Amino acid sequence: MLWGGHSGGLEVRKRASGALALRGRFPYNKAAVLTDGGRTGRPRKEVIASRAFSYRVERPKEEIHLLVGHDFGQPLASKGAGTLNLRDADDALTFEATITPEMQEVSWVRDALASMAAGLIVGLSPGFRIPPERAVPDAEKVEEEDPSLGTAIIRTIYAALLYEISIVTRPAYPETQIEARNWTPTGGGVLMPEAPRAGLVRSLNRWRA
Repeated sequence: MLWGGHSGGLEVRKRASGALALRGRFPYNKAAVLTDGGRTGRPRKEVIASRAFSYRVERPKEEIHLLVGHDFGQPLASKGAGTLNLRDADDALTFEATITPEMQEVSWVRDALASMAAGLIVGLSPGFRIPPERAVPDAEKVEEEDPSLGTAIIRTIYAALLYEISIVTRPAYPETQIEARNWTPTGGGVLMPEAPRAGLVRSLNRWRA
């Protein structure tokens, strides 16, 4: 599974019933710099296009979870439970989750809410997979940046299978991005994935499609 991130856009409100309404927004069409290329490499950027997540979002029977830190052992809400509502639009994917009074008594929920109140959890990070090429031939495109703008390699995602959205302490990048996916051109002009880096990428690799 791949992860993206967006800083900010989280809001919590108390309802009369005692439940909490947690709202969030993940913007589309925001170019994210995955890496500046260092001293000898090339910059790599990534963009999630409008409604890229629509396939599973718009199908009622497709389960999507709201999690703490990409951990399915720490759920906050879900479509299947009727506590997670998602809306896909051209500009962003937005959601509203209902955190019931019962769930507010769960340890990881209390910790997450306390971290949000303290300003330590400030971002969103969707977990998704790219569909097989046989099913969606044009799910993504990788191309060279306009030379007048720079020398980056840009990967645009047009279709992705969204499985979860997580609240996270610190998204890796300030707007929309996908972590642990770097791309470099081969000699024949075909763009292929680089070998994963150490550290963060090693821990994320177990989620890759």
